[in-house]
Amino acid sequence: MNELETSLKIVESFSVQSKLTQRIAEIEAQLVAKDTGTITDFLHQAGIGQQVLEGALRIKEIARQINVVVHALGILTALPYILDQDEQIKYLSLGAGNTGKYFDLETDKRVAEFKFTNWRGNPESIRQNRLFIDFFNLAEQETHKRKCLYVIDKKYPLRFLNGGRALNSVLSKNQKAATKFFSKYVDRYKVVSEYYRDFSQKVEIIELKDFINVS
Repeated sequence: MNELETSLKIVESFSVQSKLTQRIAEIEAQLVAKDTGTITDFLHQAGIGQQVLEGALRIKEIARQINVVVHALGILTALPYILDQDEQIKYLSLGAGNTGKYFDLETDKRVAEFKFTNWRGNPESIRQNRLFIDFFNLAEQETHKRKCLYVIDKKYPLRFLNGGRALNSVLSKNQKAATKFFSKYVDRYKVVSEYYRDFSQKVEIIELKDFINVS
């Protein structure tokens, strides 16, 4: 059994006997007015000790990297389905975030960005911001290649791109993208839908759920 499996089993032993919030409430009540000896006995009988804490801390550390893991595995899983048989990769950028490469993928036929987030239709300004910047960078790239923006499901991304959110707001957290956008267009575009209307034919927005099970 590897380290992650061991950690999960240890932490599971603490949390699955009942709902976690219920179990914590029960422990809180049981330990009221108890002395050190009684507490020690209780922890021993309940299997709560240093090993459980270490397991939880190990999982917490791994969870910090989950976005990178999902991004990398998502792209790798999708590649056999989205590439043409004779298409060749020029570079991959599997790590989430800025890796010094222009896009997540460039081949001899396409440039592409990938988004592995499930939009729920709630206020999702951070996701919207990142999606627009990826769309903008693809749209503005001077290339004869296909420009592809892969998302799990197009419903909410397209609703956002066709909506009236102000571009000042969308670009407010990314100075580099804001400078690039407004130095070129100044006040030509005020809201997202105005820019998307003029550039929607330049970038293909493609659902990953058509290729792989990511719903």
